[in-house]
Amino acid sequence: MYKYLLLILTITFFSCKSQTKTEMKEHKFTNDLIKETSPYLLQHAHNPVNWHAWNEETLALAKKENKLILISIGYAACHWCHVMEHESFEDEFTADIMNKNFICIKVDREERPDVDQIYMNAVQLMTGRGGWPLNCIAMPDGRPVWGGTYFPKNNWINALKQIAELYKKEPQKLEEQAKKLTEGVKYDGLISFNTDKPVFTKEGLKQVVLNWEDYMDLKMGGRNGSPKFPIPNNFQFLLRYAIQANDKKILDYVNLSLTKMAYGGINDQVGGGFARYSTDERWHIPHFEKMLYDNGQLLSLYANAYTATKNKLYKETAYQITQFIERELMNDVGAFYSSLDADSNNTQGKLEEGAFYVWTKEELQKLITQDYQLFADFYNVNANGEWENGKYNLIRTQSKDAFCKEQHISVETLNKKIKQWKKTLLHEREKRERPRLDDKTLTSWNALMLKGYVNAYIAFKDKHFLDIAIKNAHFIEKLQLKGDGSLYRNYKNGKSSITAYLEDYATVADAFINLYEATLDEKWLKTAKKLTDYSLDHFFDDKSRMFFFTSDTQKGLITRKMDTDDNVIPSSNSITALNLFKLGHYFSNGTYLATSQTMLNNVKNKAMRYGAGASNWFILYANFIGNFYEVAIVGKDAKQKLQEINSSYLPNKLIAGSLSESTLPLLQNRYFKDDTMIFICVDGACQMPTNESKKAMELMKIGF
Repeated sequence: MYKYLLLILTITFFSCKSQTKTEMKEHKFTNDLIKETSPYLLQHAHNPVNWHAWNEETLALAKKENKLILISIGYAACHWCHVMEHESFEDEFTADIMNKNFICIKVDREERPDVDQIYMNAVQLMTGRGGWPLNCIAMPDGRPVWGGTYFPKNNWINALKQIAELYKKEPQKLEEQAKKLTEGVKYDGLISFNTDKPVFTKEGLKQVVLNWEDYMDLKMGGRNGSPKFPIPNNFQFLLRYAIQANDKKILDYVNLSLTKMAYGGINDQVGGGFARYSTDERWHIPHFEKMLYDNGQLLSLYANAYTATKNKLYKETAYQITQFIERELMNDVGAFYSSLDADSNNTQGKLEEGAFYVWTKEELQKLITQDYQLFADFYNVNANGEWENGKYNLIRTQSKDAFCKEQHISVETLNKKIKQWKKTLLHEREKRERPRLDDKTLTSWNALMLKGYVNAYIAFKDKHFLDIAIKNAHFIEKLQLKGDGSLYRNYKNGKSSITAYLEDYATVADAFINLYEATLDEKWLKTAKKLTDYSLDHFFDDKSRMFFFTSDTQKGLITRKMDTDDNVIPSSNSITALNLFKLGHYFSNGTYLATSQTMLNNVKNKAMRYGAGASNWFILYANFIGNFYEVAIVGKDAKQKLQEINSSYLPNKLIAGSLSESTLPLLQNRYFKDDTMIFICVDGACQMPTNESKKAMELMKIGF
């Protein structure tokens, strides 16, 4: 049966790009997606395909009519999703085949990662690969039987006809496939309880990094080869490891990577903000879509790297990210939008990837009327910076100091010129057709950006960043947090409708813990605890001591999956484990700490084989090696002392503080009316308090 299905499975995998479509003024067709708020779903609301959203009503309809379900999954910035829409889903002949034989469901993978997780797993088990658009055929009860990614129109039609015919004449064959595949999906990726005693050592961590070195590009940074993804959590761990282990080679690699990324075309040299990934080895030509989750994590990374190194480039890069976010991805209520598309119409009215961002030499010469050659040298308007067809994506190859030395000008003079150049080019760019905005708000992605702003405030002491962080935190607290302690996943046009996933609880709790450490406002810490307690009540698996991705209140999926691999976004389990570790210290809760340790022990053997896929787990691993410090600051000058301590990079610590009496376990009975005291503790055992930040820092050892 499996071989039979493979005969009709023709899959061509393409990396997702994005495409902007001109809105139709009149619509011949309208389907149920018109009721949705997701921009991606609304893009398909006028297809001749009778699309439905994923919900209980649609699933009940499939069972009632005993029809196969056709599940098509994508997202707003996915280029090949739009290609398949244009070729197949806008075609009336193709749509007629789909409508007659299937209940057709369109899913925004960013809103519904739970659905995507199930059917991506199924397609990967069948084909060994995955991607978007993701197309999967399922039995009326949702069990998958066949699937793939992008299909050219004729291949798609032929496959659908054969499957529909098979379901009519030999449904038992599909039933057999559904049973086998569903069993595979249920057990794939599940983590078992590790009965071995937890052992975490400095030598073990060193071996992970030594194995990782084989994949490091020591010339251009990042991972060897192309494409290159800026995986922020990888560098967060490696930065910490390099400093705690006093490993100069790894620190040089981190600095090389962060510098090359900041200089590259993946970083918008005009408007700030990073694209998803670079298509080449030198970070020059990106896939031009910009995602909120990338930029939130990169903001944290560059802020923390600045604290560790005081490299001015990192501060400059962080500020440019915030300028992009505030200009293009933030709304009036303090919420952040999801993404910007890669493609837009060029001057000839044709869709072109990067059209909004790239320049011809003639355009630049007309715009930069003074110091053009200086501009061209700095941004490589030359053979090095040329992309294709006479188009240039601006990049840097030198530090400002080195460039100014060559050009015999001061850095101050160059900075003034750069400011004017960017102003001129931004003004010109605004005349172009803008990439399409995905203006839905996702709770977890907002939490990642919230944490980024908190980290930026801690690093640069710029209150503007804290104000934005607090505004976003209030948005989450007031509009996404429900009375029963649960969260919503999405928000748009005043409406939140989807039940949140572990990823949302984990990232919000993490962001709120960070916000507490920046403000000493206990509300945020207590809310983080409540969210974590809700996760324990509704996501925790007693057998494995891990967390499911979906709540026990959610219905409609064939199984509950676990998210444990750290990827572009760290896994929800690793973030939760880190939260439990910190909250265990804050609230003297041994159960939290034991659960965190058990979770790490459960994934340790797999994680040790490939550190890049478990970097957030290894941040937790590092917490269990050497001393982890509890820093308690109590008194009227607590915030000033806090800023002084935060001026140094010390990753093996957490901070508790208050300006007055507090019932928080780390702060109880430590308030002195006339002085501000700093307590340095390890597992509750404290050294003599001091009122001097410098002396407090001397009591803490950064190394393992």
